[in-house]
Amino acid sequence: MSPRHILIAARRILIAPRRLLLTPCRLLFAARLFPVAAVAVALLVGGVVVAPALVAQAPGTSSSSSSTPESQAVETTPTQRIAQPEASGSAVTLETSEPLFTLAAALNACGYDAGLAESDPVRLKVREQMNQELAASAAARDARDAVCFFIRQHALTDTGREVAQYISLALYLSPAPELALTVELPDLPPEAAPVVEILPLLRAFAEAVHLNAIWIANRPEYEALIDRIHEPLTKAVLDTNIFLRLPVSSYDGRRFLVLLEPMLAPEETNARYNGTDSVVVVSPRAGQPETVPMDLIRHTYLHFLIEPLVYTRTSSINRMLPLLKPVQKAPLEFTYKSDIVALLTECLIKAVEAQTMDVGIPVPVKPGSLRERADQERYEAEMSVYDRQAEVVRRRRVDLDMRQGWVLVDYFYGKLGQMQKDGTSLKDNMGPMVYGMDVERERSHDQQIAFLPTGSGGDVIRRTPRPLAGLDLAESKLMKGDVDGAGEIADAALKANPANPQALYLLGRINLMQGDADEALDHLTQTVKLSHDPRTVAWAHIYLGRMYDIAQTPQREKALAEYRAALANRDSQPDTKAAAERGIQQPFALPKRTATSSDQQDNAAPADDAPLDPTGKAEKEAYRPSTPSK
Repeated sequence: MSPRHILIAARRILIAPRRLLLTPCRLLFAARLFPVAAVAVALLVGGVVVAPALVAQAPGTSSSSSSTPESQAVETTPTQRIAQPEASGSAVTLETSEPLFTLAAALNACGYDAGLAESDPVRLKVREQMNQELAASAAARDARDAVCFFIRQHALTDTGREVAQYISLALYLSPAPELALTVELPDLPPEAAPVVEILPLLRAFAEAVHLNAIWIANRPEYEALIDRIHEPLTKAVLDTNIFLRLPVSSYDGRRFLVLLEPMLAPEETNARYNGTDSVVVVSPRAGQPETVPMDLIRHTYLHFLIEPLVYTRTSSINRMLPLLKPVQKAPLEFTYKSDIVALLTECLIKAVEAQTMDVGIPVPVKPGSLRERADQERYEAEMSVYDRQAEVVRRRRVDLDMRQGWVLVDYFYGKLGQMQKDGTSLKDNMGPMVYGMDVERERSHDQQIAFLPTGSGGDVIRRTPRPLAGLDLAESKLMKGDVDGAGEIADAALKANPANPQALYLLGRINLMQGDADEALDHLTQTVKLSHDPRTVAWAHIYLGRMYDIAQTPQREKALAEYRAALANRDSQPDTKAAAERGIQQPFALPKRTATSSDQQDNAAPADDAPLDPTGKAEKEAYRPSTPSK
């Protein structure tokens, strides 16, 4: 059987498991059933029967950790692990995590709405289930408020970094209900340590809202998402290993995990590497769960494969230190300007990505049977044209990488191309690549590069802010004082869907601003019946309570009922609770206005103790600027 057919058979075997991508016991069993694939299985799963218990690891918690000598002794102490190891010992897994779900759910309960419109529907479902628990229990609301107060106290200006610190913490927690650290406090990643004190508050919140039951109830949705992502992820992992000709061993103590968490924003993807475990946390988009950021997953997987090969040659790599001088003017992070191992690793990974990138050109299809010589010649001619066009695209990518400061990409790109022609592996070629590099030649070449301006590094993603539309635009107009413009959008939305709670809530506030008490009462009453958003419901109750307080004939009992309902349905923001409690303590009163001299002369404003005009017209006139005297 040809190597191509062997690889196809191995691919089918690899794709078969649903959650564990490359599980050795399953692969070996499959090899017994399909002997033709045994060679490929042995190639892809090296050393699965007897493997070393410990291997040397690169220190640190990121892919850019400092170098270690080649002669460093193998550690004999247990390595701290990210998440919890699978019993099967699989090297590459696609999983979910209850501790991660718990922290992500807490963030959502505390106003984390980033990417909500683009998220999978299960995120809204979980939020609604939490809201039901919160509405039914004062203790749950108090527990939620305590967690949210902590989160506000530890807020960062960068939302991505703020979420990342909680993700890092979740990776080192045991399953619920313990939610305890699986490492000693000094071993936590630096970004997670400042928020570790949230844990007792998180346990109380999880218990109060029955998060474990919510987690179990939504596991089918999570499993369905994993099923959709499994095949493209398996293909990406397998194709990468085939290109590099590296085996996937799952008994060397190292793991690559992809954790799926739809409670996070799809645009926020986090990658972690601590020398032993590589983890990527991703969230799928609504309606297209298979469109997770596969490029970032593959990039992290390349770190997982390549870094051990690099760190075994750190003493030899030190001779490349002169290459750091030219990159001081490049738009790179300080790490890559000061650590030659980190720079070399990233350049090698980018060279692999350039060699294997999708060039956007259809690959010629080889005819099923080449009976005529002309068919063979035509196919070879088409492939020749494709190779030339693809090389142009790849070269553009290499040139861009070089101008962004990744000065060894061109060198490694050429070496990888030769490796493919020779049919050898990256492991076999790593030594010649490092030892055979003419450092002075590369340094001289790098000095001629016209680097891009600072801030244009290749890893920086710039996104155009999402333009406001629909009711979001209406809210913006209302905040800016364009009441009529906001009303027009809200009216249109209500015509399209008479049960749209956001449109009803918006119109209720507009009615209040325009002094139309009857319409405001109707719209806000419908809002509390239809909306499932705690903040919207709570503030609708507060507005209704205030309307009863300032009516021509105040209805204090109805007002108190509304304020109490607001407390029972409130969100985590302190302004909601404060407004409802203030309404319970004393009736709401319109702010008194100091009359100006022109008001007194023109008698344009009603007295402060005058009865409230239900239409609000008199109040509006009171605030109209007086006509200047001539």
